[in-house]
Parts: sequence; structure tokens; C-alpha cells
Amino acid sequence: MIDSLLFKHFKAIGDIRAVISDSENMEEALQRCVNIIREVSNAETAVIWYYDKSGDKKLHLAYAHGTRTFIENAVEPGVGMVGKVFSEGNSVFLPEGLPEENVRSMICVPLENSYETLGCIQFIDRRDGAPFTQEDADVCEIMAMLAATAIDEKGFDVGTVEQKPVILSLRGVTKEFKNGDTVTRVLKGVDLDVYERELLVILGESGCGKSTMLNIAGGMDNLTDGTFLFRGSDYSHADDKTLTEYRRDHIGFIFQSYNLMPNLTAIQNIRFIAELKKDSDDPERVLEWVGLKERRNNYPSQMSGGQQQRVSIARALVKKPEIVLADEPTAALDYTTGIEVLSIIEDVVASGTTVMMVTHNEEITKMANRVIRMRGGKIDEVIVNRHPVKATDLVW
Repeated sequence: MIDSLLFKHFKAIGDIRAVISDSENMEEALQRCVNIIREVSNAETAVIWYYDKSGDKKLHLAYAHGTRTFIENAVEPGVGMVGKVFSEGNSVFLPEGLPEENVRSMICVPLENSYETLGCIQFIDRRDGAPFTQEDADVCEIMAMLAATAIDEKGFDVGTVEQKPVILSLRGVTKEFKNGDTVTRVLKGVDLDVYERELLVILGESGCGKSTMLNIAGGMDNLTDGTFLFRGSDYSHADDKTLTEYRRDHIGFIFQSYNLMPNLTAIQNIRFIAELKKDSDDPERVLEWVGLKERRNNYPSQMSGGQQQRVSIARALVKKPEIVLADEPTAALDYTTGIEVLSIIEDVVASGTTVMMVTHNEEITKMANRVIRMRGGKIDEVIVNRHPVKATDLVW
């Protein structure tokens, strides 16, 4: 049976070894391997859980790709299906699924090399609607084992995951726009937790809903249905006054087009925002922090695009926000200037502020703590990056 399966899926096995050899880090290797197995098994959703043996001794969600959203991001060994598969080292094959979780069919296999179990992989629901077969389960188990062994041979550093408190939560969020009798649903049930002190990068093609989601998180737009919580307080259907106070007290904004007031100097642009909040930071200090002390009296027309964007960042930071929302902050900048801006954003996160950044630039994902990719109004992919690189190491 095993020989016939190996022969049948010989190309996929070769592809797994090839992508691992070509991968630069653990995250990339696992993601590419799992997506190969996902294609072979015709699974709708694939999820990697990786054990943090040098940290909190839990299984952490490392990667998810498909139609099912996972809110829980850590599992105790021995608890639940994922925890038991990891602890016992035995695969679970459920052709009939879990009705209470709306799962039609599931395969959960340990991710183990020759001497230890690294985590496990879940495959949930076939795309053709049929249940998984025993052959599917056998193939997934074999390929997961080969992937883990090849990754071990490559010598990748596993890294650790820091458990951070949730600062913002979206549950089942939808957004509809009406134009006469026409209703366009841009968000179709988004579930997302945003954590303290993280850089979360949001990707997706134009029209997928990423900027709409950012606007809802920033209190600039109202959701149609669902729940939006910030530090436990419900802003799902807040009135304009409440949302204005939320934006003022908790959120900073960085826009692609800078949005500076042309008739105000750099320092005046920052002071104008600082005056909106009682406990704002010192505008002079913030301007110096972004490296523009010598440009304090320049108007936007007297500054380069990169300098204007740094003023925009300073303007966002002067309110001492808990979350900074950045919509394509480097799109209008050249490479050198873009890296300068990303380095400042990197420092912002290091100082304790959460940053949610929308971008089309795939290279920027390498510096993120977490990446989500949206498709058709939903979250299609979640990547946890245990090895974020420095902004200065990015190349595009």
C-alpha cells in the first residue's frame, strides 16, 4: 500500500524536497510543503501547529491557508484533537467530520522527524465536497513525515512565539455598500485578533476588502454585521461621537498620500494633531525621533515624499496611540526612502505600539510578526513569522 502511494505521488514528494532545499527559513519551507500536500489531498484548508519547546510548551498556529478561520492560536499538548495527535504521535482520520464544528471531514497528522514530534498538520474538508479517504490520510501522513525529516536535515532554526495580549478583535464582520438597489458585500465574515506589540501585514488583491477592514478597525467606517471589540469594549455599532473619541484616544493613521496640511509647516502639522488629545507627546521630540528636526519649519511642498511620510508618521505617533494603521505607507516612495520609512515603523513596534499595515509589497511580509492574506472579502491565509528580518534587509 505504501509503495503504491509513494509511486502515485512521486512528483509531489520530489516537489517537497525541492521546495525545502530552495527555502530560506522554516516558515517558508513549511508553508510550501503544506500547500503541496493540500493540493494532492484536495483539501479546502490546511493548518500547521508547531510546538514551542523552548517557550511556553504549547502548540502554536504557525500557518493556515483556506476557507476556515482559526481564532485560537495556541493549544495545550494532550488537549483536543490537535493536542492529542501531537502527544500520542498518532494520526486521526475523520471521514464523517465533526458536526458541532461544521467540519465535513478531517485529517490530522503529526509533524515528526526521525527522533521527535515537531507539531501537527490539519487538513479540513475536501474542495469537491466528498469526504477524505483512508488513502488521503496515508498520503498526508507520509508526506508530513518526509517534510519534517527534510526540514530537520536542512537545519532550520525553529524559533519561539511570544504570547501577546489581544488588543482588538473582529468576529463575523461583514460590510455592505448600497448603490440604489445594488448591494455589494465587501467583507464576508472576517474573524481576526490583533495583538499588542505586533506588526501585522495585510495583503490581497485590489477590492478584496483589506482597506475596508482597516477602516473599520480604525473607527472610520461602520460594520454592517458582526462584532468589533477594542480592549473588551464593544464598538460594533458605536455612534459618531464614540468613534471620534476612539480614533482620537487610541488610533494613529499613516496614509499613502501623506494627507499633510499644505499651509502648515512640519511642526505645525504635528502640533495641530497633538492639541486634539490632552496627554499627547511633545511634537518637537517626536519630529526629532523621525529624523526631521532640521525640517521643522518646512512646508510639505518643500519636502521630499519620504520626508512628508516621516512627518505623517510623527503626526500619528504624537497622540501616543495604541494602534497605528498604515495604508500603503511606502507605495509612493522609492526603495531607499521606503526602507527609511519601514525602519521607523519597525522602531514604532519595538517601542510597544501595534501596527496594522496594508501593502501590495510581498517583500515587506518578511519583517512582519504576522501576515494575513485576504481574498474575496475573507481571510484566506495566516502566516506567523518566527524569524522577522530587519527592514534594512528587505530587497525589492
